Amino acid sequence: MKKIALFGNPNTGKSSLFNRLTGLRQHVGNFPGVTVDKHSGFLNISGTEIELIDFPGTYSIYPRSKDEEIVYKVISNPTDPNFPEKTIVVLDSTNLERNLLLFTQIYDLGFHTALVLNMTDVASRNGFEINLSALQDSFPDAKIIRTNARIGTGLSELKEWMNEDAVPREIKTGTLKAKNDLQGQIADTNSRFERIQQIVGQVVHKKPTEVTFSTKLDKWLIHPVFGYLIFLALLLIIFQTVFTLASYPMDWIDLGTSSLASWLGTIMPEGIFTSLIVDGVIPGIGGVLIFIPQIALLFFMLAILEETGYMARVVFITDKLMRPFGLNGKSVVPLLSSAACAIPGIMATRTISSWQERLTTILVAPLISCSARLPVYTLLIALVIPAKTFFGFLNLQGLVLFGLYLLGVISALLVAWTIKQFFKKKELSVFLLEMPAYKTPRWGNVGIEVFEKVKIFVFDAGKIILAISIILWALASFGPGNDMERYSEKIQEPKVQTAEAMEDYESQVASVKLEHSYMGHLGKFIEPVIKPLGYDWKMGISLLTSFAAREVFVGSLATIYSVHEVDDNPKQLIDKLKVQKRDDGTPTYTLASGLSLLVFYVFAMQCMATLAVVKRETKSWKWPIIQVGYMGVLAYLGAYITFIVFS
Repeated sequence: MKKIALFGNPNTGKSSLFNRLTGLRQHVGNFPGVTVDKHSGFLNISGTEIELIDFPGTYSIYPRSKDEEIVYKVISNPTDPNFPEKTIVVLDSTNLERNLLLFTQIYDLGFHTALVLNMTDVASRNGFEINLSALQDSFPDAKIIRTNARIGTGLSELKEWMNEDAVPREIKTGTLKAKNDLQGQIADTNSRFERIQQIVGQVVHKKPTEVTFSTKLDKWLIHPVFGYLIFLALLLIIFQTVFTLASYPMDWIDLGTSSLASWLGTIMPEGIFTSLIVDGVIPGIGGVLIFIPQIALLFFMLAILEETGYMARVVFITDKLMRPFGLNGKSVVPLLSSAACAIPGIMATRTISSWQERLTTILVAPLISCSARLPVYTLLIALVIPAKTFFGFLNLQGLVLFGLYLLGVISALLVAWTIKQFFKKKELSVFLLEMPAYKTPRWGNVGIEVFEKVKIFVFDAGKIILAISIILWALASFGPGNDMERYSEKIQEPKVQTAEAMEDYESQVASVKLEHSYMGHLGKFIEPVIKPLGYDWKMGISLLTSFAAREVFVGSLATIYSVHEVDDNPKQLIDKLKVQKRDDGTPTYTLASGLSLLVFYVFAMQCMATLAVVKRETKSWKWPIIQVGYMGVLAYLGAYITFIVFS
């Protein structure tokens, strides 16, 4: 199969061209040995199969980040499996001087190269006239093609060139400097720019034009005050959409999978296999599908911001605020999105080009309190915080809830700053940003972006989520010996079998079975460890089961204390928890133990789906393990100190 590489600076329309050429025939893998996605697309041109590889955008072959390092690594090694036969370099027609640096570097390496002048419509509107004949004279061996990837012009000519046989050229001596030869790279770059400025002076003619629409809009969108206000307003819209609009399809998916499990439970014969399907596999699949609406909506809106050119402005106005914490301007959207759900937030970090800043954002994003924590927060606050009001309008329970969200944000920034100290001298972060012109989004690109992100989540992270769901089901469904059956048989069935009496009976049976399951034994096993935090073994079971998802904590407590219909009315569970006593007769749920649990859930990584996504995004189990470790230590210490202070 013929292999062709697609190179270009960021914001040149390279991805639009890639999508135009390959459509949905794309595959996202990874380059060997690194955590960088490899976007490949496949074409069949007149019977010839071609693999088009979309390399990360870069301004030069000399890398500043791990993503850009891929370009250097591949083109400097002819034995690399991704070494191309031909190369396409996409140039922004409105800024040839900057774009020609990368092109001349690729061209001088002897590749059979096409110089694609993209965004020609924007260049024409801005008064740029490009003398193609003079440009061809400067690069006689290159094929120069004018394209407009947004409407698809020039693609036929490009495909015709792609189908031609590669013609090897002579490599210009001394083109590729060693990766650590900084002085050589600087000298080479300066020399190239001198030559490029001469070429551009002969090739490009700029007619005087009026102030552009983008310039007028930027007066507001990157204004020191209004820029932030407009950005906050947009974030509010994104957050509300992800949080509220996605809840409808999420409820439908939840109802659909629950109904399917109930229906299968009635038609399948009783036994382990039915239990596996009904209580393990279907809830596991539901646990994957339920996140799709949030992921699709978030990436739909992020793709629009990226396509219109507004995302570059977001980076510009927020970068200065985030940089002291080792984060990037683009970290703002993933972190705030994590307030709805950390999963789409972590996937949104792909817009961050620096690996270190992206990794830092991934590691701290789950500290932002997500919507799954809310049922835990509201239950425990209602349980241990008095419903008092100060100054006639400040509700104490509301203040505690606000404090928990604030604690998450502050801890995320502090942890990011700490991580920065470890990374401080390992990678130089340079803020280099180009403001692209505003343009209407190409809906095909938006659709492909959403489709790809959903596909990655379902087929990569989904496998892990399903596997962990089945493991948790097994731990809660089986126990040593026949203890589960023996103890549950001791519960007498009600003499008058009304619907309510039977629900109470079934709740008690489920509670006893869970207590004597492997999960129950694990809860008792960890009791000495969690006792200093003010917890008993019943809370331990809830902590373990809520590793599937934080909101499971409430359902597990309801099962343990034989309470049903907790989703619609938690008061019954709260009343039952309030009267629970320890062996010494003191209340189990006090202000100290309740606050300790709240702090624990602010910090603890109790979400297998998030872990699966972190593993997918970092392509290693190393970072999810580190994340579980540091968040677990924070959760334990924070809960312990809270319990001691309020005891």
